[in-house]
Amino acid sequence: MENVMHATQARPATRSRRRRVMQACAWLLLALFALPMAGTAAPAVDSALVPDTSLPIPQLHFDSNGALLVSPSATSSRHDFDYLVGNWNLKNRKLKSRLTGSTEWIDFESRVEMHQILDGLGNIDKYTENSSGKPYEGMALRLFDPKTQLWSIYWADGNSGKLDPPVVGSFENKIGHFFARDTYKGKNIIVVFRWDVRNPKAPIWSQAFSADEGKTWEWNAINVSKRAP
Repeated sequence: MENVMHATQARPATRSRRRRVMQACAWLLLALFALPMAGTAAPAVDSALVPDTSLPIPQLHFDSNGALLVSPSATSSRHDFDYLVGNWNLKNRKLKSRLTGSTEWIDFESRVEMHQILDGLGNIDKYTENSSGKPYEGMALRLFDPKTQLWSIYWADGNSGKLDPPVVGSFENKIGHFFARDTYKGKNIIVVFRWDVRNPKAPIWSQAFSADEGKTWEWNAINVSKRAP
């Protein structure tokens, strides 16, 4: 009888231990399952690298032939890009695919060296990066027309070896908008460059395309600059 009582008393303890072991195994399996998910979680995006859609793009105007009519702001000046002189390190984001409804962005870093030309009426950027695994070099040429009070910004890179059509515009309240008609993969578009220099120590450049004459815009590239040490 004593042996039977001991065995009977042991059964609840054995069941309790088994329950605890099973619970521990279940938690371990859940933790192991969650590890790959945690490892692939997207890193937090710098808010400066998210296009500010609260800033309105100025309404577009066209002549009778459909050409863009761009007027300067009252404060447009040859000194508008003086803040950009020098060397900068850039953090960049760009859409993987443009005008396709893509929401996948690519992050990379680059460098810019900017100096003035023509006694301040122009300036040149040398842009370099290596995000594709091979060196990429581009150049921005900016020219200010004292008669029209407008800036024209030209871009060229090592892929084409020629200047793109210039985007034209000016700054107002430390926000610059510059427009041009262009084509992208055979599609007629209007492109806008925006320079946000409300913080001149961390200027933000961004780019958007419109395939419907400015009714809607897709932001597809942005970068924020910090002074190189």
